[in-house]
Amino acid sequence: MRVAIVGAGALGLYYGAMLQRSGIDAHFLLRRDFEAISQRGLQVQSIDGDFHLARVKGYRSSEEIGAADLVLVGLKTFANGHLVPLIRPLLHEKTAILTLQNGLGNEDLLAEAFGRQRVLGGIAFLCSNRGKPGFVHHLGEGRIRLGEFSCGLTARSQRLAAMFSNAGVPCDAVEDLCRARWEKLVWNIPFNGLSALLNKDVTELLTFPPTRQLIRELMLEVIAGGNSQGLSAEIDGPQFSAQLIDFSDQMNHYRPSMQIDRAEGRPLELDSIYAIPLQRAARAGVTMPRVEMLYQLLRSGEVYSDN
Repeated sequence: MRVAIVGAGALGLYYGAMLQRSGIDAHFLLRRDFEAISQRGLQVQSIDGDFHLARVKGYRSSEEIGAADLVLVGLKTFANGHLVPLIRPLLHEKTAILTLQNGLGNEDLLAEAFGRQRVLGGIAFLCSNRGKPGFVHHLGEGRIRLGEFSCGLTARSQRLAAMFSNAGVPCDAVEDLCRARWEKLVWNIPFNGLSALLNKDVTELLTFPPTRQLIRELMLEVIAGGNSQGLSAEIDGPQFSAQLIDFSDQMNHYRPSMQIDRAEGRPLELDSIYAIPLQRAARAGVTMPRVEMLYQLLRSGEVYSDN
């Protein structure tokens, strides 16, 4: 399978490297890392064992890559205005597009541009950061849950899940992508937002009792919003929030991506992680006041205008 990786940041570099190491024909659309990877290859520093790819197929443009069988999207959602022209040169008649981006609305954008039949979504539970050019750090987790945008368990989604699993990335295909998306938001909304707002990592947020309680309250609001979306099965609020907090207690000072983005002066993924979920919950008659406040506080700290 010929795979094109669009958005080769911490997520795209790690998953692309794992696929290449397993024998998949991986092609990376690169920006910052192009020179370093072209000269020295890609170094993955991982809790599961470091490895180095001496030769990586890196490109500066999608046109240079050409048509692929699968387009793997890891682009930050604040750059989605560039997504359609980046992907168009990568398509042939049967190319599938799998977006591993955060939040909601990404599959809708791709389906409108290229047709629903091409589009799958994936939820990545990955702790990773970029290092210096040519390096990516895998700090924990890595599993993926993926599914068809049109819903339903298909042979295609199962084949792609098997491809990742064979590459050493635990992956399962899900029937209800919408439910999986909202489950990820239950973690992303409180931890990404509070870490960016307060400049505190996951451990610091959970060690302070008031923010630990606020995290739980935010989670329960998000679960209520998700359960209003006609999911195949409701998310159990008390059980699922407790499970995520217990999991996060083991993350050992992990810095969520929004904390790093704000510290480095990059825009935040506010539309996909906050604005669109708030809008969809409101349409179903569910308000999320704590989430709304967090969203507005994050917006107030952005140096980028809405125009």
